Amino acid sequence: MEGTGENPRRSSSSCSLVCSPRLPVTPLMREWDVIVPGILRPPVRVPRHPFALAPLGMLAPWPAASTARLLFRTERARALFAGVAAHSVVPLERTPSAAFGWVLTAAGHAVGWPVPRGGSQRIADALASYLRSLGGQIVTGWRVESLGELPGAKTILCDVSPRELLRIAGPKLGGRYRRALSRFRYGPAAFKIDWALGGPIPWTAPGCRQAGTVHVGGTFAEIAHAERAIWRGQPPERPFVLVAQPGIFDSSRAPPGKQTAWAYAHVPHRSTFDMTERIESQIERFAPGFRDLILARSVLSPALLERHNSNLVGGSITGGIPDLYQTLARPALRLNPYRTPIKGVYLCSASTPPGAGVHGLCGYFAASTAISSDQARRSN
Repeated sequence: MEGTGENPRRSSSSCSLVCSPRLPVTPLMREWDVIVPGILRPPVRVPRHPFALAPLGMLAPWPAASTARLLFRTERARALFAGVAAHSVVPLERTPSAAFGWVLTAAGHAVGWPVPRGGSQRIADALASYLRSLGGQIVTGWRVESLGELPGAKTILCDVSPRELLRIAGPKLGGRYRRALSRFRYGPAAFKIDWALGGPIPWTAPGCRQAGTVHVGGTFAEIAHAERAIWRGQPPERPFVLVAQPGIFDSSRAPPGKQTAWAYAHVPHRSTFDMTERIESQIERFAPGFRDLILARSVLSPALLERHNSNLVGGSITGGIPDLYQTLARPALRLNPYRTPIKGVYLCSASTPPGAGVHGLCGYFAASTAISSDQARRSN
């Protein structure tokens, strides 16, 4: 079990990893403002600051399992690294699992892991409000069956999975690109639970009681075993569980004396197995008495996740497997992954670089591409 705790340099709505001082993240933290633009961008670009990226370049290519075995001396440090590396949703014996571990660990130290006050919906509301202030219009409750249904526009940005792009634009995409999209792999799914609780989760580790995020999995070996199981199509007996308890930093999440929390575990693609008991048992293992606090729960299986958002294919929340090939070819091997063969139509979802994450950069790079293309047309 590991946790994230409040970063004293940030507000109480932020958190950062509590790590061993021997963890070699200092070079990454020192150059964080330079490293982030270098890594969260299309992979085929020449980096502007190659020397600043050199430490990450030496650490990232290794699988998390090799990294933990060679660099960390204690089981606690190895387990901590397993938790952040498992965000990759690839087996910890494969590349690029270590890269995820290093980037998330460095982010926790450098800037924290923010928790939005009032919930993530507040971010969407703010963005929508800004768009409307610029004269934009938002239409919801309308399932688009074809690009032809959309009002005439010079530019269309599609925040959809490759499967959905095929559905709404397939015949216009061209054979080679269409075949690439049809071969795109989505990978393991998530099984999510939201809880209303009678009080804070009673973690046995004091630091986890002050953490916005807690990775629950036990030792490195246990976490690695759970992540391997899902790739064999087996729901793990003791899953790796990502728990968020934002109410610790945000009093608006629950009435006084109560708490809310949510968690998810990785499961096989399109799994129909009910993980509720296993997830709650894993939390109970490290927080005895947790079950007694549950007032209500809401469960989202992979099928329900996909029903709620058809871009979550098979319950996958990563926009596609982030293995080495699909990091380079996301969603297809192209010089500019945001362009489609259709003039003025761009793909901007997590199925494009830099992939899944709370960063918005897929849309940023797609929009930048669209703006550059429009400017080029005007100058000709």
